[in-house]
Amino acid sequence: MANLKEMSKEERLDRLRHSAAHVMAEAVVEMFPDARVGIGPPIDTGFYYDFELPRALTLDDLPEIEERMRKRIASDVEFEQSLVSKDEARKLFKDQPYKLELIDEIGDEEVGIYKQGEFLDLCQGPHVERTGQVPAFKLMSVAGAYWRGSEKNPMLQRVYGALFDTQEELDAHLEAIEEAAKRDHRRLGRELDLFSFHEEFGPGLVYWHPKGGRVRSIIEDFWREAHFAAGYDLVYTPHIGKSTLWEKSGHLDFYKENMYSPMDIDGQDYYAKPMNCPFHIQIYKTRLRSYRDLPIRMGELGTVYRYERSGVLHGLMRVRGFTQDDAHIFCRPDQVKAEIERCVDFTMFFLGAFGFDKFHVYLSTRDERGKFAGSIEDWDMSTNILRDVIESHDLPYDIDEGGAVFYGPKIDIKMIDALGREWQTTTIQFDFNLPERFDINYIAEDGAQHRPFMVHRAILGSIERFFGVLLEHYAGAFPMWLAPVQAVVIPIADRHVPYGNEVAESLRAAGLRVEVDERSERMQAKIRDAQLQKVPYMLVVGDREADAGAAAVRLRSGEDLKALPVAEIIERMRGESEVPKYVAPKAAG
Repeated sequence: MANLKEMSKEERLDRLRHSAAHVMAEAVVEMFPDARVGIGPPIDTGFYYDFELPRALTLDDLPEIEERMRKRIASDVEFEQSLVSKDEARKLFKDQPYKLELIDEIGDEEVGIYKQGEFLDLCQGPHVERTGQVPAFKLMSVAGAYWRGSEKNPMLQRVYGALFDTQEELDAHLEAIEEAAKRDHRRLGRELDLFSFHEEFGPGLVYWHPKGGRVRSIIEDFWREAHFAAGYDLVYTPHIGKSTLWEKSGHLDFYKENMYSPMDIDGQDYYAKPMNCPFHIQIYKTRLRSYRDLPIRMGELGTVYRYERSGVLHGLMRVRGFTQDDAHIFCRPDQVKAEIERCVDFTMFFLGAFGFDKFHVYLSTRDERGKFAGSIEDWDMSTNILRDVIESHDLPYDIDEGGAVFYGPKIDIKMIDALGREWQTTTIQFDFNLPERFDINYIAEDGAQHRPFMVHRAILGSIERFFGVLLEHYAGAFPMWLAPVQAVVIPIADRHVPYGNEVAESLRAAGLRVEVDERSERMQAKIRDAQLQKVPYMLVVGDREADAGAAAVRLRSGEDLKALPVAEIIERMRGESEVPKYVAPKAAG
């Protein structure tokens, strides 16, 4: 048996977490002797195990399961490994239908068994030597999970646990989870009245409320202005297309399971679009293109629809209808590197404007074993360009060998939020497939037709998902330029409401977003409510402020700036509200 101290941390934790899963299964079977057990693998932060039980577990059951686990760990019994024939394994697990199903699928004549005390489990391992080696752990939650991930199979109960080498590491993990729960965009969406979902009328479809709609419109206006400055032409394309379009693009062959069922219109099948690219190609093909026309950069905030299984829907992060900040660049071979550099520079500006300054990049390369569109020369050239641009920007990156889809290499830029979590946002993807399928060309200097390079590019990924990430990154306290309400004017008494409205009108005239809290509530209650709503400025007005043409300023941080003249407040707020501006480099040749 290998020494735990000599293993890498990853290997050690994998064994410890796997072993803890077996200990948890033993504890649950002790509580429910008729339990039917599924599987229990290690995962990134701990472990889980699936069970079919005579009743539903609740969070109140977890302490008892934990206590039983601790007793087994304290007993320090050995994990004993053995190999038995499949027939013998069937006898050992005759009352466990899920184990019998797994045994039937094993190709070998012998199967692995692990035993601790009287508890048997079907398993290949590896595990630690003894239960007493299982370190700091905590059971976290109970969730439903279909057996083997299929909706056609029974729904089991999945118990999750966290496990780390030390109690200090576990405590840090639990603290991070608690902080993430406070920042959960679904909870903040409700509390701040930003958006909602209505499952009964369509799961995975977002309803934007006025405040959420205001933030979204600010993001989209910023997106458009930056893209105009960066030399993009903005386009708008239909939400549906005939089946012939999706046949030609290949989506009906390769992507149909993620597309909604067709609509019959005048005897023709139409599909809601899952992607914008075939439409942009149609715009490109409306006239003959010259080498002098290139590069052509088309951008669109295009709403697409993709069928996601109900089990994977997750707030704004995984929805069925979303708006991609899509762009497609058509360029000559001699322009490719400059365009990729512009894409990365633009991405760094764009994400930096929203407060993200840490990134991790992944470069996906060709799968040598599979089929791929385009020539090996084009793949090698484009992959080298992507690598060179990443390295010239000093971005940390990993290579995903063979991880590219068949139509071209790509880079994914993941931004790192306030909690250190990575979020997939930007993708810069070569496409050697669609230009061939749609036979797009340009007239080169030699007078002959040549195939342009086509680059897919999305910076935010989708407006919905990016909004959710942004909400969690700032815990709902948007920076001043994005805040849906930048100030709340709080009259101390009813007689101060008219002056409060005058102050609000002055701020609105200066282009600021302001509300007046005219409720007959105490001043402190109004301040507390504004702070809970994450409003950056609270402007309290009473007799003295009205006489002085001022307002007493409190910030959402709790800082009290005392009374300031309204003109000075406006100047301060406008300075903090300035929208970042993009200045494009000189155009590529």
